[in-house]
Amino acid sequence: MTAFAKLPNGGAMSLAQIPRLSVDHFRAAVLAEVQGGGARLSAFFACPDGADALLLVAVLAQDDRGVLAVTTCAVQDEYPALTPDCPQAQGSEREIAELWGIRPLGHPWLKPLRFQPPRRGSAGAGRPSSERPAIGRAPFFAMAGEEIHEVAVGPVHAGIIEPGHFRFQCHGETVYHLETSFGYQHRGVERALVGGPNARTIHYLETLAGDTTIGHATTYCRICEALSRSRVPARDQALRGVAQELERLANHIGDLGAMAGDVGFLPTMSYCGRIRGDVLNLTAILCGNRFGRGLVRPGGCDIAAANVDELRRRLDQVRRDTEPAVQLLFESPTARARFDNTGALTAETCRELGMVGVAVRACGVARDVRHDFPYGIFQFAQLPVCTWMSGDVFGRAYVRWLEIQQSLTFVREQLTALPEGEVCRAAAAGTLAPDHLAVALVEGWRGEICHVAITDAAGRFACYKVVDPSFHNWMGLAMALRNQQISDFPLCNKSFNLSYCGHDL
Repeated sequence: MTAFAKLPNGGAMSLAQIPRLSVDHFRAAVLAEVQGGGARLSAFFACPDGADALLLVAVLAQDDRGVLAVTTCAVQDEYPALTPDCPQAQGSEREIAELWGIRPLGHPWLKPLRFQPPRRGSAGAGRPSSERPAIGRAPFFAMAGEEIHEVAVGPVHAGIIEPGHFRFQCHGETVYHLETSFGYQHRGVERALVGGPNARTIHYLETLAGDTTIGHATTYCRICEALSRSRVPARDQALRGVAQELERLANHIGDLGAMAGDVGFLPTMSYCGRIRGDVLNLTAILCGNRFGRGLVRPGGCDIAAANVDELRRRLDQVRRDTEPAVQLLFESPTARARFDNTGALTAETCRELGMVGVAVRACGVARDVRHDFPYGIFQFAQLPVCTWMSGDVFGRAYVRWLEIQQSLTFVREQLTALPEGEVCRAAAAGTLAPDHLAVALVEGWRGEICHVAITDAAGRFACYKVVDPSFHNWMGLAMALRNQQISDFPLCNKSFNLSYCGHDL
């Protein structure tokens, strides 16, 4: 029996064609692919399977082959955990235990992931409320010894920032362990998507992580298009690519400015803060909204009359302004001294944790959905993967700068050679195939975004899973802080710049 069904990025398949393995076979097959086949877990989750059982679904990305492998197994109350042999499964298995009340036996640290209540009809939904930990109260890891002390940060932070809690175990100024605790932003988005798509669905996805509107909206649209076998015109694919890279530009430029601010280098901080606003205004020219809301829709793009010449002119000004501002940062000995060798990760750690995006590319791992699983315009205008080898704050900053230059060139090329065609007013994607599973990956500015949808007999969403890149990378931040000075935490944290609300779905 074949252990996996193979899908392309943005593909859909009948549920009847997806293997359903025994629990032991499921575990052995997933571990074999991860440990011996070089695959990684893009998504691992549970969904209802009849009245009493649950279905475990694993989506593995085979980067070197550009293929997605899907397999399932039915479980009741427990199953043997993958985490002891596959560390990248740790967060997913904690989520499964928290949401559905089934226990991954052998999981080394089964603390709540978000402190969200179990879903109705799940095995854990009947637990007394006294057994459900209150948000922020958890069995945190603790160290003992002379001069060991604990530092708690958040969930309320200075300035306008989302809530999240960080617990440090320190000896003097040195961090031995960082533990994260989230759930303060939990809004039940995935539950709200069940029964869709409907008029609200696209708005849930656009605001799921507000700084990644284009990334999540595009991934959702590709799910709908896969399930309805819709084709998107070339002009609209190009516009989606332009919008996605403008989103990358705005956030990368803003991050470099914020990292400069964290080391007190005010010129680059000030310049980049202003330039980020200029890039957001480019997106507003496309669709009337600085974050791209209302632009990407199933079947195409819904755009205002865009002045392409004005976009190109402003884009050229962004390049002229950004280059000297960023060079000031990288040429400053004091800033470089804070960036170099701070918060370093190894490529092996990144692979073990299944990390994605800038953080993994800064460790020399060439992992990018646009290259490994090309989609849309990136099937024809392929971009080389920007990497660095140091794995530290400097590496994460410099990869951003390489991608800024690449995105500026890409957007200008697309605007210069924009395919002809009428403005597409969001042609509806059509009826979704019933009893199907669809998977779509997009390279958001933080890294890989993965959406998985399962439809019921009526072609509605029976289950919709969202994996924001932050879900893969929070543990990487914890590892980067080991043996660092606690004063380096703000800089390390900003060099990852992960999303709280993208994690707390």
